Amino acid sequence: MPHYVYIMASRPGGALYTGRTNDLRARVEAHRAGLSAHTATYGIKTLVWFETHEDFEPSLLRERRIKRWRRAWKDALIQEVNPDWRNLTREIP
Repeated sequence: MPHYVYIMASRPGGALYTGRTNDLRARVEAHRAGLSAHTATYGIKTLVWFETHEDFEPSLLRERRIKRWRRAWKDALIQEVNPDWRNLTREIP
């Protein structure tokens, strides 16, 4: 079963949320519905980056690393694959 590490944003340069899940589509919908306190408080509703991992452990390690990164590094990661910060929900496999 694939695992996903993802970043959601309120807007380009706005608030970010980094997370990990095995059901990305459902998790994004939960964020949009306000079921996560942080994303609800800051209006974080746009999936701007994600990557797939085959196993739980690598996804957990990647999420923890990204959460410790400086903001500029997270922005660069997003910009590399999504320079317009568009919603990537339709690209979820």
